[in-house]
Amino acid sequence: MPTLPAGVERRVERFREQRWVLDNVIQAVGVTWDQGDMDFALFPCGIGALGDFLRVERNVKKYNDIAREYAAAAQHRQRNAETLDEQGYTVAARESYYIASVLYGQAQWPIADHTRQNHELEKRKNFCYGKYAEYADHIVRQAEIPYQGKALPGWLHLPPNYRPGDKVPVVITVGGMDSTKEICVALNGDQFLSRGIAVFLFDGPGQYSSALREIFITEDGFYEAGRAIYDWLGQQEEIDTEQVAVRGVSMGALWASQISTVIPTTKACAIAYPSYEQGEDTAFQMNSPTFKLRFMFMAGYEDEAEFDKFIPGINAQGLGAKVTCPYLVCSGEDDDWSSIESTFQVLNDVTTPKELLLYQGEGHTLHSRSSSYLGPNEFQYMADWIADRFKGKPMESQLSVVDATGRIRREPWGENRSYDYGLPDLL
Repeated sequence: MPTLPAGVERRVERFREQRWVLDNVIQAVGVTWDQGDMDFALFPCGIGALGDFLRVERNVKKYNDIAREYAAAAQHRQRNAETLDEQGYTVAARESYYIASVLYGQAQWPIADHTRQNHELEKRKNFCYGKYAEYADHIVRQAEIPYQGKALPGWLHLPPNYRPGDKVPVVITVGGMDSTKEICVALNGDQFLSRGIAVFLFDGPGQYSSALREIFITEDGFYEAGRAIYDWLGQQEEIDTEQVAVRGVSMGALWASQISTVIPTTKACAIAYPSYEQGEDTAFQMNSPTFKLRFMFMAGYEDEAEFDKFIPGINAQGLGAKVTCPYLVCSGEDDDWSSIESTFQVLNDVTTPKELLLYQGEGHTLHSRSSSYLGPNEFQYMADWIADRFKGKPMESQLSVVDATGRIRREPWGENRSYDYGLPDLL
């Protein structure tokens, strides 16, 4: 069954012309042909979900297989969860409900349109995550953030060790264009919750649930969303709104940075897999044609020419100079989504203490070369780095290069640092 109506598939010229190539690449390479989307969905689920994802990987041979196979895996998990639930095994049930919600979200990814299938997957994803929240080993609170007469959906997770009367710091987490909010807190051993830090996750303008509510990306939408989230967090008695950090991944790097500039008490902003290019030229012209098709859906455009006029306004120009808190970026040296030059440009504009953790030879989402296999895990590194900022630990601006053996070489950032192509290998 086709995932998308023919008219939707023909919206983007590269997608239309390379459609047959896309299917052949998926057949040859597999469902992770474009980036490690299976990895970053499996990671928060844990090793217990490996079989679910291997099933999808084995069965996907073309683009139209993706939604169907993820949905089938999700249905299997949901049935398992409901059986365990009926038997009273709520701990086991919550794990399967969580995994099912993630799988339903993955099934939504290739559906860049308001189809019945997309809305049904959304309904099931929300149901399963709600059941997980009901049985979770910590407080999980649903949020509806007022936004332009509608609402952005989100969830607040409090640490398992939270005690009534305490006020805890919070990290606002911003996903990318391909990641659902549901994967932003791990099923077990979450990096922030285990450090006593609350996590707020949400779908911002254009992201999964919000796009289906026809809340689309605009140039300043995440600034407005950030203010509204901060107001909502201020109404939660458990949250210390003097201790706020923001974390973003991929396109969420831009959006998290924007949010950090409008929250006056932001103590830290940490980014992984940066995406700062004006117009996203590398992502939309040099990477898989699926990315542009999805982003047009997120922005509410059906005409490619009109979208091409809009997209240059989504950029990081001048953003670095607006940052008022310590700033961390974890990036692959050979990022195939966003040019390394754009990352250095933004960091050169940041006047607060900053660090670039640069993985040698790595691509956009890391986890493909020995520098990230043997070096620090980026999410663990971000969690410790943010925890240090909450504690007021001082830091110096620096470039930290992770080499092929996993060792980190650090040096002062200096002024107007640039990237020396290939030079570190010769030194």
